Amino acid sequence: MVESKTILITGVGGLLGSRLEDYIIENHPQHKIVGIDDLSGGYKENINPKVNFWQMDLANHPIENCFEQHKPDIVYHLAAYAAEGLSPFIRTYNYDNNLKATAKIVNECIKWDVKRLVFTSTMAVYGHGWEGKRPFEESDPPAPIDPYGIAKYACEMDIQAAGDQHGLDWTIIRPHNVYGIKQNIWDKYRNVLGIWMYQHMNNEPLTIFGDGEQKRAWSYIDDCLEPLWKASQLKETSKEIINLGGAKFTTINEAAQLLREIMGGGDIERVPVVYKEPRHEVKDAYPTHKKSEVLLQYEDKTDIRTGLTKMWKWAQEQPKRERFVWDKYELEKGLYSFWKVEPKENKEKLDLPKVKAIK
Repeated sequence: MVESKTILITGVGGLLGSRLEDYIIENHPQHKIVGIDDLSGGYKENINPKVNFWQMDLANHPIENCFEQHKPDIVYHLAAYAAEGLSPFIRTYNYDNNLKATAKIVNECIKWDVKRLVFTSTMAVYGHGWEGKRPFEESDPPAPIDPYGIAKYACEMDIQAAGDQHGLDWTIIRPHNVYGIKQNIWDKYRNVLGIWMYQHMNNEPLTIFGDGEQKRAWSYIDDCLEPLWKASQLKETSKEIINLGGAKFTTINEAAQLLREIMGGGDIERVPVVYKEPRHEVKDAYPTHKKSEVLLQYEDKTDIRTGLTKMWKWAQEQPKRERFVWDKYELEKGLYSFWKVEPKENKEKLDLPKVKAIK
C-alpha cells in the first residue's frame, strides 16, 4: 500500500497549481492536497473541491497557521505574479509577491521538516543568455534583465542556501511559456496566448510588441504535469535545477498566425493584428530540454496547433470576467504607451494587503 502524504500547493487557483492538483487527484488519490491562493490571479472555480483550500496572501498573511495545522510532507511553491515585462514598473510588489513570499515558504519548510520543496522559477533567469548562447542550459550562469527574473533567481539562491545550511531538500523547475486550459486570460500583462484570445473575443485586434520575430518555446500544460509530479518523488531530482517545457520554438508572428487561423476558422482576415512599440525583453528565449527528458521523462507530446485548439475551445466556454488592469503603477517613467491607463480601464485595483485570510 502506498503511503499517504500531505501535499501543499501554493498558487492552487492558477494554471500550474490547479492542473497539478487535478493530476494528483486523478492519478494519486491516496494523497491529501492542501492549497493556498490569494485569488488575485487565479480563480476559485479552478480549484478541485477535494482540496483543503486556504485563501491567503503569502507575503502578508500568517501562512504558518496552514503549515502548523497540516504539516505537509511535500510543498509545491508555484504562486507568483509572472508579469515579466511589467515588473520594472511594479518593483516592490514584484519583490513582495515573489521574493518575500518565497522566503516565508522556505522558513516554514525548514521548521516543519518538509521532505521536498519544488519551486517553479522561470526562464527569465537566463536573461540574454551566457555570451548569447542558445538554447539556454541549466548550467549557464544566470543574468536576468528585469526585476521578475532577478526575484526568481534570488529565490533560487535562497532555497539552495537553505539546503546547504538547514538540510532542506529541493528541486527547482524552470518552466517556460506554459499555456492551456485554466489559464488566466483576463490579465492584460501576461500570458500572451491568453491575451490574444481575450482580445479576439472582445472584438479587439491582436497586439504584438516590436516586430514579432522574437523566438519562444511554448509548453502545453498537460505535458508538464507528470514531470512536475516526478520532481517531488524521485531521488534523482533532489537538488537539481531543470528546464521544463516545449522542445520546439516559433516566432511570436508564427504563433499569432496560427492562432488567427484557429480563432478565425481558417480566415485570418477575421482576426486583425496591430504592432506596438518594442518592449525591454530578451529577443530569442528557448532552452534545452535534455535534462527534463532524462530526469523527468518529459515528452513534448502536444504540438502548438493542437494545444491552442483545445485552449481556444475552453476559452469560449468561460464566463465573462472583468479584465485586470492596474490603475496605478509604482513607476510611470518609461512606461510603454500600450500600458498607460485610460479612465475607462479603472475597473479593478490589486491591493493584496486588504485581502482577508480565509480558511
